[in-house]
Amino acid sequence: MKNIFKNALLAASSLWMALPQVSAAQSPQRFPEIPLEKLTPEQKQWADSVSAPPRGANFRQPPYRIYLRSPALAERITGVSDYLRWNTQFPARLTEFAILLAARNQNVRWAWRSHYKAAIKGGLDPKVGVELAAGKRPAGMQEDEAALYDLATEIFRDKKVADATYATALEKFGEKGIVELISLMGYYDLVGMLLIAGNAQPPDDPEVPALQPMPR
Repeated sequence: MKNIFKNALLAASSLWMALPQVSAAQSPQRFPEIPLEKLTPEQKQWADSVSAPPRGANFRQPPYRIYLRSPALAERITGVSDYLRWNTQFPARLTEFAILLAARNQNVRWAWRSHYKAAIKGGLDPKVGVELAAGKRPAGMQEDEAALYDLATEIFRDKKVADATYATALEKFGEKGIVELISLMGYYDLVGMLLIAGNAQPPDDPEVPALQPMPR
């Protein structure tokens, strides 16, 4: 009986070793692309809307193909994004910096890669981006960038905002501006969580500094 059991165990082990092994890095694609012909009318309408300027998005790519699972929600959250990115008082340099701060906080490579070049194009000093990617407080920030960095860092890291930090942000942005910048970062926190759940991994881009682990 012992020999029979031993032989069966060896046979099962051999069969397992012969099967192709899948590593954690080769996990199945999550939220796969939905073929155009299989989109519902609601999904198609939303996909057409985000494909148009100024967004010019590819709905086949994250996070848009994730949004497609709930087109009614997608319409509402991208409306929030449209306002916060293009219709506030702030220049692209600062709005894109806010997005980078949110991406840096969650270590979301997809959002970081997607918005890094937009931030530089908007006027952010590349040295600021490099030091932020390295997990450092950038040394060469403009005054409004420093005010936003301190506000975001205390919210994300400390879960509270010091009076002095708030006073500086209030002077630079006003109450309306503070609400809009925090809302923008909050929106990209939502984006980050969806990208993390979707296991979205962007291709490497040598022109974008890689996110390094945050110091503890």
